[in-house]
Amino acid sequence: MRITGKRISESTIHRLSLYFRSLGILEKEGYVTVSSKDLAQREKLTPAQVRKDLSFFGQFGTRGLGYPVVELRQQIAEILGINRKWNVALIGIGNVGSALVSFKEFIRQGFIIKLIFDNDQRKIGSFNKGIEVHDVTNLRQMLNKHNIELVIIAVPASVAQRIVDEVVDAGVKALLSFAPTNLRVPSNVTMRTVNMAIEMEHLSFHLTNENLYYTA
Repeated sequence: MRITGKRISESTIHRLSLYFRSLGILEKEGYVTVSSKDLAQREKLTPAQVRKDLSFFGQFGTRGLGYPVVELRQQIAEILGINRKWNVALIGIGNVGSALVSFKEFIRQGFIIKLIFDNDQRKIGSFNKGIEVHDVTNLRQMLNKHNIELVIIAVPASVAQRIVDEVVDAGVKALLSFAPTNLRVPSNVTMRTVNMAIEMEHLSFHLTNENLYYTA
């Protein structure tokens, strides 16, 4: 399913991922259908929000009967693009990179780490979970050769922009960065950044300011 001519917000995409996971739980629990009210309650949303999010992508379910759990989950998987396999490369096999290689959810969702790169000569040529670690100097050639579609960046901030520029020059359009710095990419490239320090600071803010009211 390819959506054209519509602007979909990042928050809507995020909620689709939440619905996908909730529907997986419902399927395991034996539910055949689910209402927008029940789905909303599981994610602390409103039924109207659930219906609005899904309406961007077509008509789902039947009024009065709800949504068929298995079918809706399959449709959301298609919308999110996780009904297929994606070739992924990981750059940087330090503590974060090693943990990501071991993250089994990637494989379950169709994200297959095909290549690992590093600049540490002690690691190059070794294997991590059966995947060979390649020299980062061969980055562009290897990305093209193995048809890599998504790249995970797990390198120090000091070299992250240079690595990102090489990845973009190789034609990769989707990047996930764990580098603790702001990175620039062209408008036709999508990059998501995970900064664990910022997330912890967000939590500590809430603990420090428990008496305040917050808005989304």
